[in-house]
Amino acid sequence: MTGVPEAPLDRTENGLQAAGDGWFVVNARDAVWGESETMGVFTRLGEGPDARFAQLGFNIGVLWPGQPACMYHREPNQEGFLVLSGECILFVEGEERHMKQWDYFHCPANTDHVMVATGTEPCVAVAVGSRASRDVVYPEFEAARRHGGAVERETTDPKEAYAGMEVRDAPYKDGWLPDF
Repeated sequence: MTGVPEAPLDRTENGLQAAGDGWFVVNARDAVWGESETMGVFTRLGEGPDARFAQLGFNIGVLWPGQPACMYHREPNQEGFLVLSGECILFVEGEERHMKQWDYFHCPANTDHVMVATGTEPCVAVAVGSRASRDVVYPEFEAARRHGGAVERETTDPKEAYAGMEVRDAPYKDGWLPDF
């Protein structure tokens, strides 16, 4: 036994979130979600304001056709993205790649990237990444900007990169996640 305690889970009006450090189990549909008019919905699977994972982030994102997952960016951390359903365009290092269900994108540190949902159905993807550093650069990239997924002027300030894009906590809504 290692002695790592179970983290308490707080039930908020928007779902469950960790209220401290430790291990826990939470169903994605029961977790707090974030909702944005421009960048879909997502959950960080139980992270709360007092319990942000220090080493590894694990998110599920749901994007409707035409929505970017974030702004085109690079960071000094490795990430990985697995498309569970739907399809998207991956903008990576100035190129475009089509991704569909079960495609995986390995994203080494300092790789410029963003995903934008395409097709007629929502694109659901799991994102996993290191939290070693939050030094993010948001470069200009016209192709991604045409889809709302890149800044007009390079910046390292996330508040500038996401200016005017509100994200609010929300409870899970039926239909966001596919039934397999």
